[in-house]
Formats: sequence, C-alpha cells, structure tokens
Amino acid sequence: MCGIVGYVSSKKAKLETIEAMANNIIHRGPDDFGYYVKDKVALGHRRLSIIDLANGKQPMKTDDGSLIIVFNGEIYNYLELREELKKIGYKFSTNSDTEVLLKGYQEWGKKVTTKLRGMFAFAIYDETKKEMFLARDQWGIKPLYYALFDKSFMFASEIKALLPNPDFKKEFNEEILSAYLCFNSVPTSETFFKGVYKLEPGYQLTVKNGKIKKERFFKFEFIKTNETKEELIEELKDAMKDSVEHHKISDVEVGSFLSSGVDSSYVVSLLKPNKTYTASFDNKYSSYDEISYAKDLCDKLNITNKSYTITKEEYLNEFPKIMYYMDEPLADPAAIALYFVAKAASKDVKVVTSGEGADELFCGYGDYMEEATHTWYNKIPYPIRHFASMLVSNYKLREKRGLNFIYRRGQKLENDFIGVSRVFTDQEANKIVKLKNQIHTREIVKPYYEEYKNESNTVKRQIIDFYFWLVNDFLVAVDRNTMMFSLEARTPFLDKKVYEVARKLPQELKINKETSKVALREAAKSVIPNESYKKKKLGFPVPLRVWIREDELYFKIKEKFSSPLAEKFFDKKRILKLLENHRSGKVDCYKKVWNIYTFLVWYEQYFDEKAN
Repeated sequence: MCGIVGYVSSKKAKLETIEAMANNIIHRGPDDFGYYVKDKVALGHRRLSIIDLANGKQPMKTDDGSLIIVFNGEIYNYLELREELKKIGYKFSTNSDTEVLLKGYQEWGKKVTTKLRGMFAFAIYDETKKEMFLARDQWGIKPLYYALFDKSFMFASEIKALLPNPDFKKEFNEEILSAYLCFNSVPTSETFFKGVYKLEPGYQLTVKNGKIKKERFFKFEFIKTNETKEELIEELKDAMKDSVEHHKISDVEVGSFLSSGVDSSYVVSLLKPNKTYTASFDNKYSSYDEISYAKDLCDKLNITNKSYTITKEEYLNEFPKIMYYMDEPLADPAAIALYFVAKAASKDVKVVTSGEGADELFCGYGDYMEEATHTWYNKIPYPIRHFASMLVSNYKLREKRGLNFIYRRGQKLENDFIGVSRVFTDQEANKIVKLKNQIHTREIVKPYYEEYKNESNTVKRQIIDFYFWLVNDFLVAVDRNTMMFSLEARTPFLDKKVYEVARKLPQELKINKETSKVALREAAKSVIPNESYKKKKLGFPVPLRVWIREDELYFKIKEKFSSPLAEKFFDKKRILKLLENHRSGKVDCYKKVWNIYTFLVWYEQYFDEKAN
C-alpha cells in the first residue's frame, strides 16, 4: 500500500515539485520513496512495505527502461499471473506484485486490468509512445484523482498531493454543495476542488498530447442461474474461504477490524488473525456494547481482541484534523470513529482486514427488506399510491416515519432513491444553500438507473448503494483513516470470486420477510462460533444525537453556524433553526446539523485563509 503522484507538463519537470507532491502524502508510505523525472514527465512514490520488503522499490522500470510504473494497492493473484508470464518467457528480479503488474502491462497492454484480482490505482508512463496510462480497481477501494490545468496533467492518491504543483489552481467548486448535503459525501466524479476529478471504479484513462481518453473495463452484471440454493451457498463458502486466503498474503502480520456484525465476524472466523481491533463509546451514551460481542467471538476463536473506548472530547478534538486527511467533507459519523480503531491497530500491525462491501453485494441494509416485507402495499394500483405520495411530498411531512413510507412507496425508485441514507431532500437543501446552479441528485444517479433499467428494484438499490455510498463514503473512510496511520486495509468481500457468486443470487437468497443477507448468513453460520451470523444490521452507533444537545458541542456548532463563513454559503436563519429544533427535541435532525457543520470545518482546512 502506498501513495502515488505524477504529472506531465508543458515545460520541463522538476524534482522539487514531485518531491513536494509526494511529501504531502508521506503518511501513505513512510518506509521508502522514489522519483522519476525526465523531460516534461515526473512520477513519485511513497512506499508502505508489505510484500517483498527488501525489493519492490518504485518507480519501477521494465528491463529496457521504456515503461515506468507507480502503483498503490495489492494484486492478490500476482503469484498466478507471475507463473503465467514466466511461461511466456518473462524473467523477474523481485518477488513484488508491482513487477508482475508492470510486465503484465508489457505483455497484455491495457487489457491487464481485466486480469487483476485485487485493489489498485496505478500509472504507467510509456517513454516510446509518450503516453500515460492510469487505472483504478473495479471496486473503488483505492483512490485516484486527476486534473488538467491548461496543458499540465497531474494525478495523485489524494487531492492534497496536487496542491504543491505550481500549475494547480485552487478554486472551490460551488455547484455540488446541495448534492453533498443530500448524500453526506461528494457523490460526483467532480470534487469540491474545481477541475479535479475522481477516476471512477472500473475505469482507466490514457493521456497523450494533453488529451484524455477514458475507458470502462468493468461493470456490474447480474445473471440468472439454475443452481439450487444449497449449491450457491456452498459456492459462496468456497469463494469466501479462497478470498480470505488470498487477502492474507503478506510479508508482515495481518490483523483485523472486528465489530459485532456478521460481516467482520465472518472474515475473522476464516482468517483467525492473532489480533483484532474493536472500538465503542462510553456506555452512558448507548445501551449497545460492541466490545462485548467482539470479545465473545475472539474468546471462542482463541485469538486476541484489543478494544478502544472513544470519548466525546477526543472525537471532537480530532475532527478538524480528520477532515483535512479526508480531502473532502465526509459527514458519516462512523467515518470519524474509524480513525480511533485504525490508530489503535497501527501500533501493532501494518495490515488489517475489514468487512466493507458485504451489505451492497448481499443486500444488508434495512431498505432492501421493503422489497420483501411490503409487497402488500405494492398491490395497490400505482396511480393511487402515487397520488397519496404527492399529498405528503413536502419535505417537512416526509420527516414523519409513516408519511415517509407513503411517499417512498408511491414513487418510482429512480425518482427519489439515492442510497441507503439520504440526509436532505433536494427541496430542503436548495432552500438552505445560497449558491445558484446546484445539481439535482436525480441527475447524478440517472445514468445508473438507465443502465440497469431492466433490473429489479433490489438490484437497482444495490447499484446505487455501491457507487454512491460504498465508494464515496465507506471506502473513503477506510482508506483515509487507515493510511493516516500508514496502515493497509483489505476488504475480502470485494473480490472477484465473491462477486461471481453474489451476482448469481436470486432475490430470495438476498432478502426475505425475516432477514437480510440470507445467503451470506447461511454461509457464515458454518464457521462463526457464536450468533453474530444472525444479528441485524446496526452500523456503528455514534452518539452525536445526544452530544449535539449537550452544551459543549451545541455551542461549538452554534458559533460555526453564526459565522460569516456559514452566511457565505447557507441561509443562516434556517440552519440555526435546525440546530435549535434538534436541541429542544422538537425534530431529530442531528444528521442534517452534522452535515453542515462538517462542511464548514472542512472548508476551513482548505479554503478559508483566515482559519489557516
């Protein structure tokens, strides 16, 4: 796991520029560094040594020096690909997956991305063609940002690494603010830095003569099968076992994050690492104890569990720093909590596994259950349901639980569903945000609905949750919080073999009237030694709802909402009313309050000169 940077300029490249870019993400790779600077091209690499500790230095060149690579990630099938390439006639001087990737590109060209099993973001410069090739894994586990300013193309693992480039123009992108409020993360390929883009999962791009050509090498495809329930569950067991075996390939110790749910419990029960890590909050804020469940599992597996109790004071004190490392505002409260468990794990290990991806592949969220539990309501003719929906379409009415159900079930999914946890409606966000020309969330998700228009609502939910919540929220949180402490996170559910089974599952093996993740729970039951396999989806319970009503955080937020900075972007009267409504208990709107507060804190880190 590493950090990569690079640029192709219209003028001579400079070593000091690429060094400054790489040093802004030194946390991603404190073990080693390397640079390639020639003519108008520069590549940089910060290394976190995981495989072939003695070798594998980057940038790495082919034997003839014509191809140069910088790579961030892990290729879990690199040993198999290495053997395939050796049979063709390639020789290897290291035991690293980087060399396999480089020589794989030498042999297969851009098609190499279709052969990779793993997580990756890499760039390869072709000296002969004067061409830069970049690619990002199909799951979006590893980040990759790029920008083109005038004739200068630049890329990096994190946006902050672009800032030292003298051709970079730092300008705030105003048009996605209301969309951020709805999603609680940035949902577009555009970022809040104007001109900077995320390369989407499963895409690769080529840069030549200042022109960018983007191609897609992977898309989710769901297929039907005649296999029985029993056969599919056995396949899933085998796929998960194989995935975990590949994900533990490392020359350093591999630990694991562990919550009380089925996902991480399944991975831990297969992996049986020496050490697991769990975080929770003081019991006075929650009756739910994540730690006791984790310790019970570890006791039964005879492995170690290290737990960490997060205090309100440290959560709030560390928050601004965490927002800097996130690059863009991320208002998911659990994303911040992950910082503390990553910090604890980094004291012992350099690699951890985590359970992200299971909910999207196997339908773990409560919303999916509606497709099985509320079929009775769907029997009401759609025009009647739609009429009832429009009667309660006002966002204030929709805050009420029963009326929200009537609204949702009287709309076509593509009219309103943007993922598992919408925060603001577009109507509400646009009343709060002062800026003009805000993009509507329906336009953001529309291409995905069109692409999967012939699929079931369940599959459509999976696609939207995958691309707009897993990729932009959960995986960003995992990557930044772990790399902040030079810790590599691996996600065994996001694996080719696991996907090949998940894509075949019929709806009854995803959800039924009793439970979610039907097939996954059945497969996990065979290896999890306690009852974690049947626990309901909880998420990570952060007591912000309570904290915002307490003086310390309430006054901190009120001060921020009353500031000239807040007035620049928001209707101050409306956002202060949200805060007061939550404080008084009139309306539970802590997520909305936290969304706005998160943006303001983040903005100060990157754009407010007075605060810096």
